[in-house]
Amino acid sequence: MLRLIATPANSPVAAAPGRLAALGRACRRHRRWVLAFWVAVLALGVLIGGRVFEGSVTHTASGGAESAQGGNVVAAANPSAGSITAVVSGRQVDDPAVRTAVTSAAADIAKLPGVLSVSDAYQPGQATALTAADGSGSLVDVRMADGAGTAQQQAVSQRLAAIQDPGGQAPGSQVKVGGDLVVQQEVKAQTQSDTTFGEIVTLPLTLVVMVLVFGGLAAASLPVIGAVASVGGALLAMFGFSRIMDLDTSVLPIATVLGLGLSIDYALLMVNRFREERGRGAEIAEAIDRTAATAGRTVAFSGLTVAVALSGLFVFTSPVFRAVAAAGVSVVVIAVLAALTLVPALLGFAGHRIKPPKRAEPSEGFFARTVRLVQRRAVPVALVCVALLTAAGAPFLGAEMRSTGVAALPTSSVGRQVAETVKEKFPQAAPAPVTVVVEGGRQAAAQYADQVVAKLPGVSGVRAVQEVSPRVSTVDVLVHGDPQGAAAKQVVEELRDHRGGLKTYVTGDAAGVVDFQHELVSRGPWAFGLVAVGTLVLLFLMTGSVVMPVKALLMNLLSLGCSLGALTLVFQHGWFAGPLGFTPTGGLETFVPVLVFAFAFGLSMDYEVFLLARIKELKDQGYGCKQAVQVGLQQSGRIITSAASLMVIVFAGFAAGQMLMVKEMGIALAVAVAVDATLVRCLLVPAAMSFFGEFNWWAPAPLKRLYRRYGLREHVELPPLSPLEAEGAGLPERQAAGTGTGAAAGIALPAPRAPKLAQPAPTV
Repeated sequence: MLRLIATPANSPVAAAPGRLAALGRACRRHRRWVLAFWVAVLALGVLIGGRVFEGSVTHTASGGAESAQGGNVVAAANPSAGSITAVVSGRQVDDPAVRTAVTSAAADIAKLPGVLSVSDAYQPGQATALTAADGSGSLVDVRMADGAGTAQQQAVSQRLAAIQDPGGQAPGSQVKVGGDLVVQQEVKAQTQSDTTFGEIVTLPLTLVVMVLVFGGLAAASLPVIGAVASVGGALLAMFGFSRIMDLDTSVLPIATVLGLGLSIDYALLMVNRFREERGRGAEIAEAIDRTAATAGRTVAFSGLTVAVALSGLFVFTSPVFRAVAAAGVSVVVIAVLAALTLVPALLGFAGHRIKPPKRAEPSEGFFARTVRLVQRRAVPVALVCVALLTAAGAPFLGAEMRSTGVAALPTSSVGRQVAETVKEKFPQAAPAPVTVVVEGGRQAAAQYADQVVAKLPGVSGVRAVQEVSPRVSTVDVLVHGDPQGAAAKQVVEELRDHRGGLKTYVTGDAAGVVDFQHELVSRGPWAFGLVAVGTLVLLFLMTGSVVMPVKALLMNLLSLGCSLGALTLVFQHGWFAGPLGFTPTGGLETFVPVLVFAFAFGLSMDYEVFLLARIKELKDQGYGCKQAVQVGLQQSGRIITSAASLMVIVFAGFAAGQMLMVKEMGIALAVAVAVDATLVRCLLVPAAMSFFGEFNWWAPAPLKRLYRRYGLREHVELPPLSPLEAEGAGLPERQAAGTGTGAAAGIALPAPRAPKLAQPAPTV
């Protein structure tokens, strides 16, 4: 796609294309070993990496935040793996048969290994909290010991479910088993199912699209094979990370979809370049070398830009952000390695089956005509595009952040059904929106609850103090209205301002949302600054301009705003909720907008780099600004559209899953890529470049000197094709010599408006 080298001949960057060509040559020569290695990676990824879902965690609080600290204090005072809760209904609670069945089950469960305690409605003091107001049902709550395994949890669930056996003590009873431990297992199972479903749906559709792009099955199948292998490597990498850090379950499909999309795109670029080289008459071995030196360089540069975007997540303290950053960067590295090693090896096997293009890419076509129309009305087109993108992003200004909880599961989930039943019929047993952890005895906590908490505005009630240990107690606080709304968040702030002279920690879902928002405000600007600076530096080294990188950054923000606006309309306001198969929760999952920004920013930069590099290359050859934009978009439009289409297919495949967080990421990224590759690249970029004209390439004199010394160039010095090869391909002498960028790539270019000062080798 691009060819980037540093100007000084002795620069390590200048030598990189030679090293990449050597790498491609080595992978071709030893292709059986390379293929065996990636087959082993795939096998290990399926056999071992597939266990990453088992070791993942379903919720990671904001690292170091007060809500997380409070949870740690409770866990240390009374260790517990969690609870399993059963809703017993179908017959009245005071039915003697039901009473006998429930108490018998409770007695049996209490004897099982890994059980800390069992509570039911027939125990003294439990009737009010564990009995439905209408007497139609009751709860059985089982607390499991810390470290209780899956087998022990299943034994408890099976005994609870046995209450409803037709031949049991209470025939006609109905039992649904849920609780936080059951929800955790369902989240892991559903996430794994969605990930598998996304891969199964995506890969065949991707293959069909690439057959249409390349016109043959051999060329189309290579990117799919590379993507499958890189997914195996990604699973292995994430399995390794899960051994050393908490890896949130939601990270796994996100990292998988990134690896799948990038792998397909990178392999697409490599195969496309290989076809161009074969079209010039290069033999298979030489075509692979030249592909590795040019398209391989682009893949490495693109991977760097995506990694820079993801690295901004390391600035945050929340484990989920750092886990996504670590997993995401590793997935990018694996995708790049697969493109640079596996694809050349596969080309060595199947290169003779890949059809070269039948004719040169014309300099005139749909994209060139579109650019000319845009250039005639550059200012109105730019203003309309900016207005549309701004309006599309406006809904995000009213976005509400929420901790989705069990609502992330589909409505068919038993764990979700139990949680909703508890909230509706057993309000005293439902989790409180705000919980205050008090480091002190029960008496001190009760006094604090009566004299401080109950008198705060916004508090609708205070439950009885629960003693966790002799030195730790909890106070459940009820609020008016939405348990995660503005009133609940205000109560969190008031409780943190009024601690009654005690050591307290304000926790609960509302507190977790507040902590996430505080983290975004305090850390977000630093994360954005890191990504922005890294992006500006990379684009400056590529273009030698300070105007174009700033322009590219602003345009990326517009397309990202459009994506976040669509995310808000769909998942907060419920647009298309029916066709997409979900129930709106009234807000967005707290960490999703940040992840959308990081992923979409990195992906959109790939298309930005490709288009700008083509335009810059033509400009360096002497083309005028407008003509360079026309020809540049005509050359790159097809590959950008193809790559974007594949990305949209990948994201849409994962959005078709059932987990709400995965669906949110898939829809947002699909919108971001589609908007970026169409409205931004085909209309806004040409309009803005036409408006700025030669000012696009401006930079202060000191930076110009810096660029001349260290800047990246859009070409590599490749050896010319042999005369026999050129003659066999029917190429003119100028192409055979490797001169003339467009001609060397098999692209018919119009004459430039100014004489060429340099003769770079072909582009990808």
